[in-house]
Amino acid sequence: MKQTLNEIAAFLNGSVDGDGGVVIERLQGIDEAGPGDLTFVANPKYRKRMETTGASAILVAPGTTCAGKNLLIVGSPYVALGQLLALFHPEDEETAGISKNATVEAGADVSPEAAVYPGVHVCRGARIEKRVVLYPGVFIGRDAVVGEASVLYPGVTVYRRCRIGRRVVLHAGVIVGSDGFGFALPGRENRKIPQVGYVQIDDDVEIGANTTIDRGALGRTWIQRGVKIDNLVQIAHNVVIGEHSIIVAQVGISGSTQLGKGVVIGGQAGIVGHIRIGDGVMAAAQSGVTKDIPPGQIVGGTPHMPHREWLKMEACLPKLPEMREALAALQRRVAALEEKEAKEK
Repeated sequence: MKQTLNEIAAFLNGSVDGDGGVVIERLQGIDEAGPGDLTFVANPKYRKRMETTGASAILVAPGTTCAGKNLLIVGSPYVALGQLLALFHPEDEETAGISKNATVEAGADVSPEAAVYPGVHVCRGARIEKRVVLYPGVFIGRDAVVGEASVLYPGVTVYRRCRIGRRVVLHAGVIVGSDGFGFALPGRENRKIPQVGYVQIDDDVEIGANTTIDRGALGRTWIQRGVKIDNLVQIAHNVVIGEHSIIVAQVGISGSTQLGKGVVIGGQAGIVGHIRIGDGVMAAAQSGVTKDIPPGQIVGGTPHMPHREWLKMEACLPKLPEMREALAALQRRVAALEEKEAKEK
């Protein structure tokens, strides 16, 4: 694909500083870019590389300057990059139809406008709506629903009665609706408590590879509209994740915890069960969240604390050996003074 910088600027509602007639053929990272490439700077720490990049043009935020470079100025370079990636690398449309090597049980309702690949199994009572794509190895349980234009990549499993909304993307290996970890008399008899609820995933959710979402013990585990979840996340039974929240890789959320809207949880954070996390909360990577957090707070550390306090504590840790030596020296001096004083008496 080839477009002039002026044409791309018109597409993005941006402006050009430099030669708008330069032809762009590709999008590349700032270090790899050469003639014919458009690169971008979304993070200020990469601005120094603008002078040395070989790109024909650079996508930048307002107020950015670089002598001798062609700049495409937009409100949000990262958002604009997403639009251009979709323009230069459009997804291939899947051909509708059910493979003869897929298994669709009697009583399942599969739209003829869906694309169902070999090795898919759809159980009775399930409903697959139009423009859904089910890649090889997908399993859809009894009475489950997959909404319009959703994409389930290879190896996804959707257990019985779970509900997947519209335009949902489930990456390879995602498990929706496995049993919650419910056992009575733990460590003694470990009596299993039947998990009879379901998982509800609302519209425009994307879930990363090998993430697992447990069904409710009673009622639902609920992933609300626009939530984005990374790879290798564990979400326990009856958890609620509010609209447009972000959950980064390797997070674990224990049962019946509720996250508000726009919550951001950093990688490898752990969240205990039966607590509430307010709208707009941010938890740093590897946080251990142990109790309710009011809306708008930023926390870090284990157990969690206000982020600024955590940063101060972390800054002290490398100095602990030196501080320990200083404290030991002070203790020795005090002991010597006390001994001297005792002798003088």
